[in-house]
Amino acid sequence: MTPAHRKQIAYGLIFAAPALWAVNYLVARSAIDVVAPHLLALGRWAMAGALLLAFTWREVYAKRALIRAEWLHFVTLGALGMWICGAFVYIGGRTTPATNISLIYSVSPVLIAVVSTLFLKERMGWVQGAGVALSFAGVLHVIFKGQWGGMSAVQFTIGDAWIIAAGTSWTSYSLLLKAWPSGFGAMARLTLIVLASVPVLIPFTVIEAVWFTPTVPSWEGFGYMLAAAVFPGFGAYFAFSFMQRELGAARVGVVMYLGPLYTALMSYWVLGEPIRAFHWAGAALILPGIYLATRPMRKDRA
Repeated sequence: MTPAHRKQIAYGLIFAAPALWAVNYLVARSAIDVVAPHLLALGRWAMAGALLLAFTWREVYAKRALIRAEWLHFVTLGALGMWICGAFVYIGGRTTPATNISLIYSVSPVLIAVVSTLFLKERMGWVQGAGVALSFAGVLHVIFKGQWGGMSAVQFTIGDAWIIAAGTSWTSYSLLLKAWPSGFGAMARLTLIVLASVPVLIPFTVIEAVWFTPTVPSWEGFGYMLAAAVFPGFGAYFAFSFMQRELGAARVGVVMYLGPLYTALMSYWVLGEPIRAFHWAGAALILPGIYLATRPMRKDRA
């Protein structure tokens, strides 16, 4: 494959990758009465880990001596990125629409910018600050369902809180992924993080099955696990890694702007979930806010 062909594929993936991510939110809503949240997350990441290992096993095996030095990082990142960001989304999906999930989750890059400014001493100009304010206003607008004047009458869903927790965990995952160096390449490291998340998920899955939400085995439940593993689990991560390598992080950032739009349209077509006025208004605040908050400062672009 020539470099030109690789770039063409990468540009095509910019428009395909958000659809892969959106599948996860559709699964979260569709699997409510079929498979329990932690079991769904466990099945997803166990299968995704096997798929990733099929592509990265040579590097993992060649550098296996490094696993002992980095295992605690893998387990911590697996807990943040695959347990909390996985199971919590499925728990939240039981009571909040897919569009809410996507819009709230899309603010993670803004949280990363805020935490980087507060704790990592990275600079934030007034443009970035305005972006942060816009994004959080958009999220609150979605959570309040646009009823700022009558918030006491708003029926809040606990699902929104679960998604906020998942988005916050994704922020921690992203920052630690950047802060902790690794001797593995990006895909091999992701493989080991995913595999490390499996033993983290197992005890919570057992507790859930015994005391809270037992699951009756079914092919439909397996289908949801497989869909979550193949599309948002393996496919989206693999596409993101390929795009970053071919196009650079700045161009790939457009994916985060398309995610909520894809999710809203797909949830409407597949699940029949209505797109309400407060979703459009929230998106009109959140998406420009993400762009401004994550935009490099003038000196950084020079």
